[in-house]
Amino acid sequence: MALDLFVVLIYAAAMLILGYYGMRKAKTHEDYLVAGRNLGPSLYMGTMAATVLGGASTVGTVRLGYVHGISGFWLCAALGCGIVALNLFLAKPLLKLKVFTVTQVLEKRYNPMARTASATIMLAYALMIGVTSILAIGTVLEVLFGLPFWISVLLGGGIVVIYSSIGGMWSLTLTDIVQFGIQTVGLMFLLLPICLYRVGGWDQLVAQLPAASFSFTSIGWDTIITYFMIYFFGILIGQDIWQRVFTARSEKVAKYAGTSAGIYCIIYGLVCALIGMAAHVLIPDLDNVNNAFAAIVKVSLPDGIRGLVIAAALAAMMSTASAGLLAASTTLTEDLLPKLRGGKQSNVTISRLFTLLTGMVVLGIALVVNDVISALTLAYNLLVGGMLIPLMGAIFWKRATTAGAIASMGLGFATALVFMIKDGMDANTPIYYSLGVGLVSFVVVSLLSRRPAPLASSV
Repeated sequence: MALDLFVVLIYAAAMLILGYYGMRKAKTHEDYLVAGRNLGPSLYMGTMAATVLGGASTVGTVRLGYVHGISGFWLCAALGCGIVALNLFLAKPLLKLKVFTVTQVLEKRYNPMARTASATIMLAYALMIGVTSILAIGTVLEVLFGLPFWISVLLGGGIVVIYSSIGGMWSLTLTDIVQFGIQTVGLMFLLLPICLYRVGGWDQLVAQLPAASFSFTSIGWDTIITYFMIYFFGILIGQDIWQRVFTARSEKVAKYAGTSAGIYCIIYGLVCALIGMAAHVLIPDLDNVNNAFAAIVKVSLPDGIRGLVIAAALAAMMSTASAGLLAASTTLTEDLLPKLRGGKQSNVTISRLFTLLTGMVVLGIALVVNDVISALTLAYNLLVGGMLIPLMGAIFWKRATTAGAIASMGLGFATALVFMIKDGMDANTPIYYSLGVGLVSFVVVSLLSRRPAPLASSV
């Protein structure tokens, strides 16, 4: 285990070094927030995939594979399909806008009030994205190294906060590329083959698991549909993902490299689900299925190799945690802070300071939340329930009005929150009712309110 810890410490040191190098490249405000809008295919593909595949995609999908079998891959499949759709159909108009945040698009279509209202929802979403992956980091370090959970969160999450704060998007891009490579090698080419070998090969895996484990629908059609309603549409409107789109050098880079990233996400989901299935065979009586990933790593891998796979898991989690953190701070500094500073725009120094402060808030929330998929579901329920209808309306419906957008945001957000409290985080009702209420209120209020000026249809 000492060798494993050494490997993980080397990885952590490398992330901090890359963060420092990113700081030296982030000389302007645009460099800090969107890497100068200058990423080529390799960097764009790697950072896009690494952003999506975080704690819930890794730890959560292994858990789903442990419980439901191969159908646990649908969470990553919904995310991957969202990435493909975003880069094929929305990247081109987004890149032409030359903005930093999702909410700036709403301001162009509606007015500054809509931007402020949507920024509040986006901030809540981005914070919970960061919390989800930092929570997963803490869980892995706690189980594998026997550290207290709060220390695991502060150590692992603290590294993310430091490199994200000092270098912004350039630090995230550089660390994402390394993290993308490590998680690919560690999970796809080391952990999965070793787990299958420990089980006795594919035939033994089939023999020792029920037939339902190999059905792609055993998780239930209702869950599959809900995953697409939450995660597919969430990807289409999430600040952390749009901010990556804004880094592309060209529309062609976004289209082809982004589509490749989406396909990679689907394959990654299959790999993690298979690892969970192998874990079910090797550790059939696991007390806490949330620890399936950490447990299979602990029992199936030799020293050294175990450390590399732990680093691979941390890589996946850190990339998403840093994306959520920068998305939250960007929403603060670009959308909310200028309102308090009389319209004065932020600079690199202010962005760094607020990324650091936001990181401290994320660490605090992570210490009191205990389920990665529930945290991710909370984030996407609030985002999709509050933002999907008015944002799609801004792009596709000329009759949409500011009053309709704000009514949809407020009622959709509140409905999602109420049904999560009433029926639980994992229920299907929050997303369906919030979208229904959001759509009805958007259409009705827009039709009853004053028509927008012709200039408002420029998005």
